[in-house]
Amino acid sequence: MEEIKLDVQIRSEVGGKHIRKVRREDCVPAIIYGGKTKPTAVKVDRRTYEKIMRHHHGETVLFHINVMEGDKKLSDYSAILKEEQHDPVNSSVLHIDFNCISLTEKIEVKVPIVAKGEAPGVKKDGGSLEHVLWELDVVCLPTQIPQNLSVDVSHLELNQSIHVKDITLPQGVTTKHDPDSVVFTVAPPMKEEVVVEGAETAPTEPEVIREKKKEEGDKAAAPAAGKKADGDAKAK
Repeated sequence: MEEIKLDVQIRSEVGGKHIRKVRREDCVPAIIYGGKTKPTAVKVDRRTYEKIMRHHHGETVLFHINVMEGDKKLSDYSAILKEEQHDPVNSSVLHIDFNCISLTEKIEVKVPIVAKGEAPGVKKDGGSLEHVLWELDVVCLPTQIPQNLSVDVSHLELNQSIHVKDITLPQGVTTKHDPDSVVFTVAPPMKEEVVVEGAETAPTEPEVIREKKKEEGDKAAAPAAGKKADGDAKAK
């Protein structure tokens, strides 16, 4: 993987008041973590950064960051994006965290997984391709980080799946992920329940209720009949 050059300016002042000033300059406040020094506060030109991220959308980006003070270079780092904070309303980038790395030491990063081809279970049988695992944690040297992992799904029939163990990783790249985790699967089409208008199902509970009432009526009638018999006997 090629390093993308990114020049940033050192920030000598930190805090909410100064961060707002940085944003008014159309820059993004950022922190560079790691390395042999304490975290470095910098500001990044918003347009330059967003252009890089748009061009490498959905990929892991390896930066070569030059920390500048005006036109003077203070230091440089190899780094990857650690975290972005976004405005909840317009989704603009509010803050960036970079993580320094060594190009000679392996790191663990998340790499996007993309589907390649069209599954027969979808095309012929009307199933749906379900993308279960969208990123895979891989371990490799920074220069060996794949932009993404392309997985061929053109052989998948209904109810068939692709697991992590089925993915062919590039040379020098490994993963600690559960090999049996499902990445893609083809689910059968949903069956629609047909309801016939006007069809009624005879309820069973009311029948029980009516039966109980009948039994109660019979029991009530028995004493009445007994009283009538007694009356007839007295009359005689």
